[in-house]
Amino acid sequence: MNTIINSKIPDFKVQAYHEGAFKTVTRGDLNGKWSIFFFYPADFTFVCPTELGDMADRYEEFKKMGVEVYSVSTDTHFVHKAWHDASETIKKIKYPMLADPTGALSRAFGVHIEEEGLAYRGTFVVDPEGKIKIAEIHDNGIGRNADELLRKVQAAQFVASHPGEVCPAKWKPGSQTLKPGLNLVGKI
Repeated sequence: MNTIINSKIPDFKVQAYHEGAFKTVTRGDLNGKWSIFFFYPADFTFVCPTELGDMADRYEEFKKMGVEVYSVSTDTHFVHKAWHDASETIKKIKYPMLADPTGALSRAFGVHIEEEGLAYRGTFVVDPEGKIKIAEIHDNGIGRNADELLRKVQAAQFVASHPGEVCPAKWKPGSQTLKPGLNLVGKI
């Protein structure tokens, strides 16, 4: 199995439902920005709205950090709109909901379930150069936590802007970092 960490995300062009309208989202829209791709199995399901609502509750914090969130499922943009109109939880969403009915985007990120035509719960943090810095895939019965993702993005941004420093377990902004070197070997 090959890793996708530090690989560039592929070119893509998909339809999205965003802020009451349909729009096209491409790879070019990500240039120069931090992005999160938040794959989930399907609209009108059970765990998915809890996760998407959790992300909606933290969306402004991600935006203040210069991060755009893109939720992605293999539903169409029409289904995203219908779900947005039907669900109080989904009505809170202000980030783009990408449509991947062909499964091309979910295949490119390695989360497509061929026999079901759905995606696993995949979370990918992409830096401004288009490189994947965090990749996490869950089985579909396991929900994710936006607070933990927020902390991971903060760590990824810190490491990107502080060459030579790394963030230890449970690091949070303002906490001590590490500078790898011989003086730390066997001392932590």
